[in-house]
Amino acid sequence: MKSILLFLLILISGLSFGQNITEPEKIENQIQKEHLNKIVFLDNVIPLENIKETDLLKAMTFQEDRDFDIRVFMDNSLVNYLHQLDSSLTADELLKKGNYQFNFFVDGKLIYTENLHPGAGTSDSKKVKTNFRIPFLSTTNEDSWGRYLWMRFYLANSGIDALETGNHTLKIEIKPYLKNPAVKVGNVIAEGEIQLIIPKKNISEQQIAIQKIKPNSGWEISEDKFNHEKIKALNKKIAEKRFRDITGIVVIKNGKLLLEEYFNGYERDSLHDTRSVGKSFSSALMGIAIQDGYIKNENQTLKEFYNVKEFKNYSSKKDSVTIKSLLTMSSGFNGNDDDYESPGNEENMYPTDNWIKFVLDLLMTENKIGKTWNYFTAGVVLTGDILDKSVPKGLENYADKKLFQPLGITHYKWQFTPQKKPSLAGGLKMRALDFAKFGQLYKNNGTWNGKSILNKNWIKKSFTNYFTDTKDFEGYGYLFWRKTYKVGNKNFEAYQSSGNGGNKIIIFTEIPVVMVITAKAYNKPYAHSQVEKMVQEYLLLAIHE
Repeated sequence: MKSILLFLLILISGLSFGQNITEPEKIENQIQKEHLNKIVFLDNVIPLENIKETDLLKAMTFQEDRDFDIRVFMDNSLVNYLHQLDSSLTADELLKKGNYQFNFFVDGKLIYTENLHPGAGTSDSKKVKTNFRIPFLSTTNEDSWGRYLWMRFYLANSGIDALETGNHTLKIEIKPYLKNPAVKVGNVIAEGEIQLIIPKKNISEQQIAIQKIKPNSGWEISEDKFNHEKIKALNKKIAEKRFRDITGIVVIKNGKLLLEEYFNGYERDSLHDTRSVGKSFSSALMGIAIQDGYIKNENQTLKEFYNVKEFKNYSSKKDSVTIKSLLTMSSGFNGNDDDYESPGNEENMYPTDNWIKFVLDLLMTENKIGKTWNYFTAGVVLTGDILDKSVPKGLENYADKKLFQPLGITHYKWQFTPQKKPSLAGGLKMRALDFAKFGQLYKNNGTWNGKSILNKNWIKKSFTNYFTDTKDFEGYGYLFWRKTYKVGNKNFEAYQSSGNGGNKIIIFTEIPVVMVITAKAYNKPYAHSQVEKMVQEYLLLAIHE
């Protein structure tokens, strides 16, 4: 009888072990044993072996200038949880297709769900670790995927609005997920909650008040009415840092200045670094150069401007890359700024001593030219070089004479390439009022003060969506993004310049409005989503009946 029992125990043990694809670490820490499958909260950075029961928080006054950590205690490693979702995959295959899913609840309501990118966290730790630490807020500005996860919940996806002044319950659940190809989600592997006390922020009336437009703006002042309470509510959220790093808002309606406000130390004459907003200026200058006859048309190919055979990785396909395909980011070069492993990623270009050579040395992909969209900054640099060698006295002089001077723009700064040529990748610094002039030029179908600067047919081409079948975004023209803003049951189509940090020049197609929003939330996950909320929930509601 004993031998039978022993055999059964061995068999059960073997079956249990067979459910794991890797051997997880032994659970020896006493705190982990007592809080298995739990998430615990701390307001100090404490090594696991030093954590005491009294360190674990059930409530805290939430302040963004103090540490806010969680510790996750599980009874297995992530790869084994993933293995339960699909036992046919190897450990490495599982970790390429899945990770943790985080669910954030405030007062019992699900606010945000994120399936962590499979690249978050190290493969080794996900194969064996049964506990890990995530710093959400760090007094030492500690960098981690957890910090950006918290930003996405708190600032980009309404967490900050759910956690308004008062007492709230924050609950977090963690599950494993696998995308192969559909998303499959497992059971909860850890959860925890904490009472957060959100203190009231002292905001003065002066910070909320609508800023009066000062004289000498260069614009006629609009007398149109708008909802003052909506703008004051927007200013309050900026002052409370619920919308962050905003530096300027300019609204033009019917060609007149309706709203002009600055924040966080910026003023009317401040130059705003709007990053990739500058790409749209390449589109405008290309259109001007074509109408002046210095470039035949946007269907000209690279072989008409370069001896492409002199560069690495030559193929006849490279000869056939058109200006239009560069303007629409569909050139077929092996470059994708959204893929860190892409050879043509802009971060690989900047350290080189010749950005044009960098682009023309790239391999071509199998993508058909003009058909497959990938965000490709290096291709826009190439358009700038084509312009520089085609127009008289170079691009810098030409842009000033043909675009900036006619618009009355005198105060600006280019970013330059290593060859001291204006970089059309971005980084053009300008006053918010002057960015608004650029937007209004498009709204005016290319005229300014009765003078034609840009052909209206070029604007029509620029504001055409060439990628109607793309699911990941709403469309793209000639270095302008198509975007639909939604207010209630109304849609407001716009074409816009967009730059890192949340910078926008928004040109609405069906209402007489141009908006400029400048910001410095560079590389922050909330940069663009907060601007979208500002436009949809405040600005459009305030100015458009």
